[in-house]
Amino acid sequence: MTHAPSPGASSPVDLTSGPTETVLPPADPDALQATAAAMAEPPDRRRAALSSVAERFPRHLDAWARLAEVATAGADRYAFARVGYHRGLDALRAAGWRGTGLVRWAHEENRGFLRSLDALRAAAASIGETDEAERCRVLLHQLDPDWKD
Repeated sequence: MTHAPSPGASSPVDLTSGPTETVLPPADPDALQATAAAMAEPPDRRRAALSSVAERFPRHLDAWARLAEVATAGADRYAFARVGYHRGLDALRAAGWRGTGLVRWAHEENRGFLRSLDALRAAAASIGETDEAERCRVLLHQLDPDWKD
């Protein structure tokens, strides 16, 4: 026998609102310390120090982003940023992100990925990949509506 809902009965209410938000897991403290030490090196030794960090901690997104920021050649900036971006996508998926939702700068754990994506935007623009630079800019604003260009 099937029961019809009584008059005035309500359906379950979904209390979630807005897009989901993903926060990456915290970075390895040793990787954070090594990156900070590399960034403290004099500018002429910073790239080599960051390369050592990326080799030792290849999943540490901030090392790739920082490498992209300190590289002088456009192709190198692009390559380092692309590695950080793709490793970041892998990390986001592992954290439950399914291609939509927020990934905000306000969470320290997300900054390596967002920094890599912004570095990819800048590097793409610098080598004439304007379509890719625009896609990266749009994605940054989709992930974090408060993103400042």
